Amino acid sequence: MFDEHRLREFVEAYDSWEGGTLEEWLESHPERREMFKTLSGYERKRLYTPKDLENLDYESDLGFPGDPPFTRGPYPTMYRGRLWTHRQIAGFETAVETNERYKYLLEAGQTGLSTDFDHPTLTGYDSDDSHSEGEVGRIGVAIDTLADVEDLFEDIPLDEVSTSMTINSPAPIMLAFYVALADKRGVDREKLRGTIQNSIFKEFIAQKTFALPPRPNIEIVKDVMEYCTEEVPNWYWANVSGYHTREAGGSAAQEAAFTLGAGMGYVDAGIERGLDPDDFVPRMSFFFVSQTDFFEEIAKFRAVRRIWARIMEERYGVETDAAKRMRYHVQTAGESLTAKQPMVNIVRTTIQAMAAVLGGCQSLHTNGYDEALSIPSEDAMRIAIRTQQVIAHESGISETIDPVGGSYYVERATRDMEERILEYLTDIEEMGDGNMKEGMLQGIESGYFEQEIVDSSYQWEKRKTRGELKKVGVNCYTEGGDAADVELFTADPATEERQIERLRAVRDERDEEAVDAKIGALRDAVENDENIMPYLVDAAKVYATEGEMMGVLREKYGTYEDPGVF
Repeated sequence: MFDEHRLREFVEAYDSWEGGTLEEWLESHPERREMFKTLSGYERKRLYTPKDLENLDYESDLGFPGDPPFTRGPYPTMYRGRLWTHRQIAGFETAVETNERYKYLLEAGQTGLSTDFDHPTLTGYDSDDSHSEGEVGRIGVAIDTLADVEDLFEDIPLDEVSTSMTINSPAPIMLAFYVALADKRGVDREKLRGTIQNSIFKEFIAQKTFALPPRPNIEIVKDVMEYCTEEVPNWYWANVSGYHTREAGGSAAQEAAFTLGAGMGYVDAGIERGLDPDDFVPRMSFFFVSQTDFFEEIAKFRAVRRIWARIMEERYGVETDAAKRMRYHVQTAGESLTAKQPMVNIVRTTIQAMAAVLGGCQSLHTNGYDEALSIPSEDAMRIAIRTQQVIAHESGISETIDPVGGSYYVERATRDMEERILEYLTDIEEMGDGNMKEGMLQGIESGYFEQEIVDSSYQWEKRKTRGELKKVGVNCYTEGGDAADVELFTADPATEERQIERLRAVRDERDEEAVDAKIGALRDAVENDENIMPYLVDAAKVYATEGEMMGVLREKYGTYEDPGVF
C-alpha cells in the first residue's frame, strides 16, 4: 500500500512528533484519562497513521465496490443506484391494528415492511392456550391462523412490497401462512420478496424464544431452505441474526463471530441436505445491531463482509459473487435507549443509523425514541423514519461510495475487528471438530455462548457503574427531560379477549374434517422425515392454527430445557 522508503521516513517523522510536540504538550495539557476504549472494551489508540496500514493490500483487503471481498460495499454503485430499504418494524395487539400501522408507515415513506410477533406466536402457542395468558399482543402482533395474516396484509399488494418476519422456531408456519395468502390472492410465488428470520441458533444463544430442541430445529431450517430455493426463489430463507447477542451484552466481535458462525452452520446444513451453496446461499441475509460507538460499528460492518466473502470462496468453494456477497439488515440499538430523557434517544439513533449506512447496510430499522418505555407511538415512528430520510437525502452520505474507506483509523479498526472475529470462529470450529454446524450446536449445549455473553455483559456493566462508560441522562447530565413529558402508546387491555374471540370464530367457521386431514398429513410427513413446508402450506389454507401445527412438531421432537450458566 505504501512505498517502503516513504514509510520509513514517515516513522521517523512520527517518532519526532511524539517525542517533541506531543510530549511537550502533555506536560501541561494531560489527556482526560490514561486509556481510551471502545464500547466493547477494545483499546483505542491516540492516533492512527500509515504505520497502522503498512501491510494493507488494496486489491485483496479492500477491492472495489461490488467485487470480492466487498469491504467497500456489496454492489458497484451502492446508494447512488438504490438507497437502502427503510424497513421500520411494527407489530402490536391484533393484525388489524398492525395493518393500520403498516399503512401509516408506508404513507410516511417506509419502503419495506417488518413484523414483530407477540410471545405466544414466537413460541408456537395459540392465543387461547394457557401458556399465552397475559402475553397476547403485548410485545408484538398476535397471529394464530391464516385469517390473521389476511387481516395483517389487507390492501397491501404482496407482489409490490418486501416483507420481513422476525420469528424463528415457528418460522416455517409463518412462511406457510404468507405463501398460502399469496396463493389465495393469485400472486405468483416467484414475485414474493422478503425474509423469514429462521435463525434458530441465536434463539438458544441470546433471545430464548425457542420452541423445539436445537438439533431437530436445524432439520426444519433445512426444510425452509430447500423449499424457498425451489418454490419461492426471491425470498430470503434466513436472516441470520446477531442482534440479540449484542443486546444481551455481547461485544461487537462476539456479535459478529457468533452470527458468522451461525451462517456457516446453516451452509453446512444445506450441503448436508444436498444443496449447492451457489444456489441457496444468495438467499441468506444477515441481521446486525448498530450501537452508538460510531467507528467500531463501521469497522464491524466492513469486517464481516470481508470475512464472509473469503470464507465462502476458500472454505466452501463457491463460484458466484452472489454467494460470496453478504447482504444484511441493521437495527439501531434498543439496549442503548434510556427511559430517562427519552428525547435524547433521537440523537443516539441518528448516530447509530449513520454508522449503519456508512458501513454499507442494505436495510435499516431506526428505533423510536420512546421504546425504552413502551411500544413506539406513531409520533416516535414518524421521527424514526424521518431520521433515515434526512440521512438519505440531506447528509450527502449516500452520494459517494464508502466515504470512510482509506481512513487510517477505519481500516486498522476493520483489520483488528476481523482478527478478533476470526479467533472466535476458530474456537467454535474446534468445538465441532471442523464442522461449524456441530460447533454451534456444541456451543449451545455446553453453555459456551451464554458464558461468553455473560462475561462481556458483566465487564460492560462494571464500566458503567464506575462511570468509565458515560450514559447521558443516566450516570451524567441527569437533569431535565422527564419521561412523563412524552405521550406514550397505550395498549388496549381488551386485546387478548378480542384475539381469542377472533380465533374461536375461525374455528367455528372452518372445515374441521379438512383440518384433521391436513394435520394428519403433516404428522405423517414429520414421521417420515419429509420436507414439512408443503404440508404446512396445505394446513394453513384450511385455517389450521399455529398451535395445532407446532403441536405436531412438539409431539415428535419434544421441548428444550436451557442449560443456563448462572
